[in-house]
Amino acid sequence: MTKFIPIFSILLMLIAVSIYAARDEATVQAIWTFDEGDAADTSGKDVNGTFAGEPEVVDGIVGKALQFDGVDDGVKLPDSNGLNTGGPFQNRTIAAYFNCADVSIADRKQTIFEEGGRTRGIVVNVFDGQVYVGAWNRAEYQWVGAWPSAPVESNTWYHVALVLRDTTNAVEDNKFEMWLNGEMIASEPGGQLFAHGDDTGIAHTNANAVFHDDDGAGTNRDYFGGIIDEVIVYNSPFDAADFEEYADAIQAATSVEPQGKFTTTWGTLKSQRTR
Repeated sequence: MTKFIPIFSILLMLIAVSIYAARDEATVQAIWTFDEGDAADTSGKDVNGTFAGEPEVVDGIVGKALQFDGVDDGVKLPDSNGLNTGGPFQNRTIAAYFNCADVSIADRKQTIFEEGGRTRGIVVNVFDGQVYVGAWNRAEYQWVGAWPSAPVESNTWYHVALVLRDTTNAVEDNKFEMWLNGEMIASEPGGQLFAHGDDTGIAHTNANAVFHDDDGAGTNRDYFGGIIDEVIVYNSPFDAADFEEYADAIQAATSVEPQGKFTTTWGTLKSQRTR
């Protein structure tokens, strides 16, 4: 029995490491907080965006955010080796806060984030009362893609994320995940993402995407109407513990009583990640 206790403790520690060590800060590729009223990348990787149209600087989930008109406002992002032109990418987390003014629009997609094009890429969008995350790699090993979704409401804050987790050069089960407000919504077959061109965009489709209905060809389209805050890209797969702080932010932001304490705590977390 005396030998069992330390062995058991070691096993528990190993399990804890496997659960809580998913996010690797060394793999951050971009963070757009919008806190300074621009689209500067605060991660240190200099993936700095430029405005299309005239997004309005407003109060976000914490700090500042950008409000997009759904007509011609967006953020255009440059190519980056860690974001799209390198690879292949076995692990990836893309996440953002969003508050859509009208989720019921059914005559166009409302893009939150997109990268890549019709052959390889990633997209996060709202359409007809649902928020979707999608990814595909239609060359190399022929992953046609996956587009899980979840219902959302207008004028409501959400935190949405997609994760590629330990993928390979093949379509395998449980490699592509959708998360909403800290909860895993779906885990579907997926694979790694090879280098992809076309242009990357926030709040619009900058240049080509693939949506759940195979729509998406073209440039400067699918404009988002509403507010987007803190878009992040990491080349490591977040887990439940990593998403917990984002879920807490949603809860705290919609509760009046803890707002002061929340703002201080979340501001500290953001500062730590953007140094």
